[in-house]
Amino acid sequence: MRKRMKVLLALGLAAAALWAGNTSLFSHSDARPQLIAHRGLGQTFHREGLTGETCTATRIFAPEHSYLENTIAGFRAAFDAGADVVEFDIHPTTDGHFVVFHDWTLDCRTDGHGVTREHDLAALKALDIGYGYTADGGKTFPFRGKGVGLMPSLDEVSATFPDRQFLINIKSNDDEEGKRLAEAIGALPAAQRKLITVYGGGGAMAAYAAALPDAPVLDTDGVKRCLLRYWVLGWSGYVPQNCRDTLFMLPANIAPFVWGYPDRLAARLKAANSTLVLLGAYDGSGFSSGVDDIEALADLPARFDGAIWTNRIDRIGPKVKQ
Repeated sequence: MRKRMKVLLALGLAAAALWAGNTSLFSHSDARPQLIAHRGLGQTFHREGLTGETCTATRIFAPEHSYLENTIAGFRAAFDAGADVVEFDIHPTTDGHFVVFHDWTLDCRTDGHGVTREHDLAALKALDIGYGYTADGGKTFPFRGKGVGLMPSLDEVSATFPDRQFLINIKSNDDEEGKRLAEAIGALPAAQRKLITVYGGGGAMAAYAAALPDAPVLDTDGVKRCLLRYWVLGWSGYVPQNCRDTLFMLPANIAPFVWGYPDRLAARLKAANSTLVLLGAYDGSGFSSGVDDIEALADLPARFDGAIWTNRIDRIGPKVKQ
């Protein structure tokens, strides 16, 4: 009996120590979370049955505003709505530029065809990027004819928003693309370079990081390893190497089960030069959404030293600012 009591007492003390070392009850943050606007302000879409090959432009919700993703106007609207950081995607062109566009091919959203990076800048600028959007199965196309010339170059974005923070997604595994992007970002003033974080995986990301070793980067190849290792070791306060100098991306419905969430976790990551970023709920599909409605926002801490990822900065921004 005494031996059993000693074991139970030891287990109880260990559990208490784990709780005390990871609870945020006594370490609340007064920081307002930053807001990351995914692709700026654009149209959102149904996620049922979503795959990596789905043309999302053909399943948008009925439009509530006139903005399209990855455009100068959409970026400006996102910042006006309260975004601290805007995320966007890039592709190289055949004549040495970069364009801001999400899809690997042009056929879904535009009136063009083929692989995005197999065109020059002039050809891409001539496209109607609102051509393919429909909310009623193709009966109407509310943005057709309104997106001509709206695909911006990286140079245009940099010149238009020299003092704003951006998160740039490099979308290939091509070493040369990483080097070219490093040249483009490296040519910017030092103060502006510090505002730009590039993320991606594979050879392109490695080449970019090697060419600009002091530039902020997020290597997505290590994201899963980071989460798994933190789940195993995070109870001790240890932040694994994969989780340092990066963005710690965490779906909102998984977050409560992660050691130290929210404030202890955010503080540990900040000490490791990383940022806690809360995504929308993970639904098992392989895709995580953004925090896109007020109900989802209400489930998050009102204050924490990190960031919130959203596709609806027009909804979320004003509420967080309040």
